[in-house]
Amino acid sequence: MVLTKLELKNFTTFEKLSLDFSPGINVFVGENATGKTHIMKVAYAACQAAREDVSFSHKLVKVFRPDSSNIGRLVHRSRGVSESEVVVCGNKCRISATFSNKAKKWDAEVKGEAKWEECNAGLVSTFVPAKEILSNSYLFPEAYHKDIIDFDETYMDIIASAKLNVSRGPDNENKRKYLRMLSEVLVGTVTIKDDRFYLKPGTQALIEFQLVAEGMRKLALLWQLVKNGTLEKGTVLFWDEPEANLNPKCIPFLVEMLLELQRDGVQCFIATHDYVLAKYFDLRSRSTDPLKFFSLYHADKRNSCETSPKFDGLINNPIKQAFDSLLDEVLVRAKVQQ
Repeated sequence: MVLTKLELKNFTTFEKLSLDFSPGINVFVGENATGKTHIMKVAYAACQAAREDVSFSHKLVKVFRPDSSNIGRLVHRSRGVSESEVVVCGNKCRISATFSNKAKKWDAEVKGEAKWEECNAGLVSTFVPAKEILSNSYLFPEAYHKDIIDFDETYMDIIASAKLNVSRGPDNENKRKYLRMLSEVLVGTVTIKDDRFYLKPGTQALIEFQLVAEGMRKLALLWQLVKNGTLEKGTVLFWDEPEANLNPKCIPFLVEMLLELQRDGVQCFIATHDYVLAKYFDLRSRSTDPLKFFSLYHADKRNSCETSPKFDGLINNPIKQAFDSLLDEVLVRAKVQQ
């Protein structure tokens, strides 16, 4: 399945929003609190609702984690606003949830759920949060379910996805290609022992994830998701700030990996604050790659969005503006020192 459209009305930071997605890579940029992660969480909740045991409204509550698990707290906070509507469309069907600001728990009117499950049966989707969590995965599920720790459910889900094995039979050619590329950067592979993740550098002893640089853990997670079959044709990947704690030298490699994955049928959603990451998507993509940039910004006290197939085509581009300001300052300083 491919996600094609999202519509939000009076939801969290948005009064009204309508986005058409690319079937390949979707890159979200914008200042803090403009709603990048919120958009991805809504789309991810819809993907998860393709499972028979997951309700769309329940998943929205779990990934946003409002106080007292009340979905009504996700209604946009503005005078006169009392109801929110969320709509996610695929290439064959749509699912929606409507709820008031007085709604308790996940009490929402959900439409299209049966058809959505039928159309998207077997859909695999993965959300990688901004904070790395696999190094703390041991006993995390038990602590989460006992409310000892307070994380939204994307953290539980990524641990489950990393431990899952949905692949069947030997690795195919594509998978071997990706694993080889990642192993060269990691100088090793990933293994799980006693519910803990380790990096295995060749014939050397296992290294626990806590002792591996956080940037390398992100690439190790990608290795594991490729290996266990959660990133294959027809799957959907959401990744919040993949550049965080990653050495800039690794960013071109990461971009190439994501571009190759979408060429093999993985739809990708990326939220970033990084100029280098966004610009490399521009530079390394082919003319045939379905790539779309979304810039979220504040306008007239509202959160707005513009789109472009090119990073430099965005007019309201806070990342580019920040780096242009830096370059201006560097040039001024250079002139002063001459």
